[in-house]
Amino acid sequence: MDNKLKKDLGRRQMNMISIGGAIGAGLFFTSGNAVSQSGPGGAVTAYLIMGVLVYIIMISLVEISSAMPIPGAYTEYPRRFVSPEWAFGNGWSCWLGLAFTVTTEIVAASILMKYWFPNSSSTMWSMIFLTIMLGLNLLPIKGFGESEYWLSEIKVVAVIIFIIIGSLMIAGIINGNHMGFGNWTLSHENDKAPFINGAQGILSSFLVAGFSFCNVEMVAISAAESKDPGADVPKTISGVYLKILIFYIATLVIIGTLIPFSDARLLNTSLNNIASSPFVIIFNAAGFKAAASVMNVVIITALLTSGNASIYAASRMLFAMGENHLAPKYFAKVNKHNVPVRGVVVTVMIGCVAFFTSIIGEGKVYMAVYSLSGISCFINWLSLLLGQYRFRKAVLVQKVDLKKMPYVAKGFPYLQMAAIIMCIIVIFCANIWVFSDFNWFDFLTNYGLIPIFAALVIGYKKYHKTKIVKLEECDLSTILNNKMQ
Repeated sequence: MDNKLKKDLGRRQMNMISIGGAIGAGLFFTSGNAVSQSGPGGAVTAYLIMGVLVYIIMISLVEISSAMPIPGAYTEYPRRFVSPEWAFGNGWSCWLGLAFTVTTEIVAASILMKYWFPNSSSTMWSMIFLTIMLGLNLLPIKGFGESEYWLSEIKVVAVIIFIIIGSLMIAGIINGNHMGFGNWTLSHENDKAPFINGAQGILSSFLVAGFSFCNVEMVAISAAESKDPGADVPKTISGVYLKILIFYIATLVIIGTLIPFSDARLLNTSLNNIASSPFVIIFNAAGFKAAASVMNVVIITALLTSGNASIYAASRMLFAMGENHLAPKYFAKVNKHNVPVRGVVVTVMIGCVAFFTSIIGEGKVYMAVYSLSGISCFINWLSLLLGQYRFRKAVLVQKVDLKKMPYVAKGFPYLQMAAIIMCIIVIFCANIWVFSDFNWFDFLTNYGLIPIFAALVIGYKKYHKTKIVKLEECDLSTILNNKMQ
């Protein structure tokens, strides 16, 4: 049996794996909260700024992953171009974040099921959803990619329909009531303003926006199983980025235009109140009375695809870490369908934290794992940016011809350095609110991953006596199978 991942993913499937990981509850719920915190103008500004950061991350990632489509990109790029200890720390913190993302999505989906079954057990729904995810991730990669494609397609269609209906309502074609852009003008009497709470409001929305964009980088993982990574990765990443940015910005413009920032329903946005979703509010206003039930189905589908994609990425990461002695060799095995089953099973076991919701409380578990997975995302972005920065430096030092690379990231090194600084700011400042009303639970769930990451890096370095990899010694041996050298 060939103990390698199978290259059986097409560009269409890679597109949807990334979209499936990035569009979830953040778009369907938190987008309304962003408008309530900073006004329509503030929310759009925050998402545009975060969109610029994500753009830099994506162009950096497309350069390195199209040239070196290798398993476990989240650890392999830092290992080859930064240092083994950084790869070790990022690998385990990122795996933990992805595994907790699975828990987040399962808990959220279980809460939403209570819209129809108010007296049902969250643990029961968690077991059902986790079993479905496990089954899909045990399929051969082609079957997994196809299932992820169709599940993600559902929420993409829902967002497109929302944008169309919202635009028609603004124009007065639906309901015959011309809404216009009154919510974007300053009117103290009618609680209208494009910006509220000043810079602090934008900062709050900026942090929400950052968490919403997490997992767009998942295409780097799927590159190792692409049929033609040199061609597929650049087109996939640019396509995914534009779709997600358009979806988020168009959605925020429509929400901010049709719903005043002072609307109490936006202020009360939460998973256990489906009616508070801005999507449901606007569909109801358009006369779609079954909006809540339909959106519940769409959001649950969105959550499951996001969790599904997280299990996929986490299992591939464990496989690569096992191959490179950053995790037990036990994980560097695949089954007869070339699926790293051991990594899938261990990741799903972490997802079983969702079973404790009946003991700890659904909301508490959801917020705890959401915060931990969010910070791990930014640590991973920082690691990927550092990896690409030193990859380009190594390419120049080792005299590889840039013209032969499938894609060369623009603005190097200034854009990459700006993005690195931004990620550091978010990692340390994203949850600074915990110090205003301090308690240990909030502190550990919002900042706990930072000392864990530091301990992993320092511990590995001291035990193995590792050093930063010299540019002239960076491993470029697999760079497009040596075709570029």
